Amino acid sequence: MYIGIDVSKDSFVAAYPGKNGYTTMTFKNDTKGVRSFITSLPEDCHCVMEATGNYSMLLLYLLQQAGIPTSMENPQKIKHFSRAMMTVTKTDEIDAKLIALYGEKMNPEPYKIPAESILLLKQKRTVLRQLKKHLVATKNLQQSLAVLPKQDGASKRAVEKTIKFLERQIAELEDEITHLSNKEYKRQMELLTSIKGIGKTLASALIVATGGFTYFSNAKQISRYLGLCPTYQQSGTSVNVKGHINRNGDTYLRSQLYLVACNCTKYNAACKETYERLRANGKSGKAAVVAVANKLIRQAFAVVTKNQPYVDGFVSSIA
Repeated sequence: MYIGIDVSKDSFVAAYPGKNGYTTMTFKNDTKGVRSFITSLPEDCHCVMEATGNYSMLLLYLLQQAGIPTSMENPQKIKHFSRAMMTVTKTDEIDAKLIALYGEKMNPEPYKIPAESILLLKQKRTVLRQLKKHLVATKNLQQSLAVLPKQDGASKRAVEKTIKFLERQIAELEDEITHLSNKEYKRQMELLTSIKGIGKTLASALIVATGGFTYFSNAKQISRYLGLCPTYQQSGTSVNVKGHINRNGDTYLRSQLYLVACNCTKYNAACKETYERLRANGKSGKAAVVAVANKLIRQAFAVVTKNQPYVDGFVSSIA
């Protein structure tokens, strides 16, 4: 039996299947509300919810603590399922029923909460990303004030102090991320940074995104998750579109990989060969760099899963 759950900030709606359709109940999205929901669940049930960031984590954590199988699905999957069902009305109750129906039809796999170290690293990376955005915005503000014919001294000092504060916080968080990554995933950090072009920042980001390379069984799955896989659409003679990446997943990590891939076209032998070959075959520079980013992901997956450092320019003897 699949129980559909639509989660919001303050509450969540659960849909229970029955002989005469679905019944719904609303609970507060706090510890007391979740525990009340758990007591209402029938035996042998499987809960399904959308991934809604931090708002769903308490519910997910307590359900797994209670031993109840729970799936947390990509909202895009639910959205496309809703379109397939031709749903025209959207309320929390209808969404919960739709999610329950999705579970019944699609039989999603139970979700596994990442290790505590991954959760901590993910929080640090999120805060770090936001601080960097604030730093860029504040520096832009500083530049816009500098061109004025008369600048207010108090405003100038406030902006300068903010920039120094943000730079200090960013440096501290980056050190913490590196320290925690080295402490919990020392071997993986050593292996990843053995690849020419991959430094500690990208290595720790890959560890967070892949759960220490435990979420995926091959490198292609990682590329698809990060939105670096090319798409291809073909239908009859009128539709033939290919060559665009799908741009799903972590935008920040995808940007990091792209920038690193640009440098790897010069210093990483395998990446350089891939880039030059594709350019010689007429591929655009951007498409070739995306291919290099995928090459980096394959290299990263290989060194971690085989537990062997990267050897630049290595050629396999296997025919």
